[in-house]
Amino acid sequence: MTQKRLLNAIKAALKAGEAILEIYNNPNSDFGIEMKADNSPLTLADKKSDAIIREYLSAMPYPILSEEEKALPYCERKCWSQLWIVDPLDGTKEFIKRNGEFTVNIAFVEDCKPTAGIIYVPVKGTLYFGDTTLGAYRIDHITSLAADDTLDTLISQAQKLPLQSNRATFTVVASRSHLSADTADFIATLQREHHDIETISIGSSLKICLVCEGSADIYPRFAPTMEWDTAAGHAIARAAGKELYNIDRKTPLQYNKEDLLNPWFIVE
Repeated sequence: MTQKRLLNAIKAALKAGEAILEIYNNPNSDFGIEMKADNSPLTLADKKSDAIIREYLSAMPYPILSEEEKALPYCERKCWSQLWIVDPLDGTKEFIKRNGEFTVNIAFVEDCKPTAGIIYVPVKGTLYFGDTTLGAYRIDHITSLAADDTLDTLISQAQKLPLQSNRATFTVVASRSHLSADTADFIATLQREHHDIETISIGSSLKICLVCEGSADIYPRFAPTMEWDTAAGHAIARAAGKELYNIDRKTPLQYNKEDLLNPWFIVE
């Protein structure tokens, strides 16, 4: 059942990515931008992606917590021992800027811990997926699945994470749009510890992916994020032998909390 569940979520992410690209690549599209209550943008692509993902995931008997749907009260959610957490278009600001740094994020959470995750990068056709029982993987140049593709087929085509790396420089990844003063101070501390340090700025959950694949050593985030921003990446990180910690660097992030706002965290 675990493999069927993960494969269905991968199909959802790829199909959602296809719909997002149709809008993204249309030179006449204005993206249908609206502003949400928290002053973050919402586009037609967010809505279409969310609808597609819901269609796929609703075939399975688990509730869905999505950025684009009003969350049910905690008194109803707290009994959910298993659920999907979805960000149908992570990095909407990057989407609007047309820099390609946006993703589709789908996570499966059990007992407040993310156990499986999919992150799809539509512009590059790069798929990250992981399960804590199967490991973490990356496939490049993928846009769809054949009718007879199985999870074993995908794994046979994939690179296992983390990738082999000969980097000598300690590498920090940071947000392109949300680099807070606290994050900058933490990076300065790392600079004093490691001396030779490189900082990469990039959007969306790609920051977590860089740590998962070994292209970066650490991602500190001392600025607001929501559970749907991190759940998929957290699952892939766990499957790759990494972790998303509170800033104590000991306590992993938890999900389906009463308050869906994440604490400050570090990926390493």
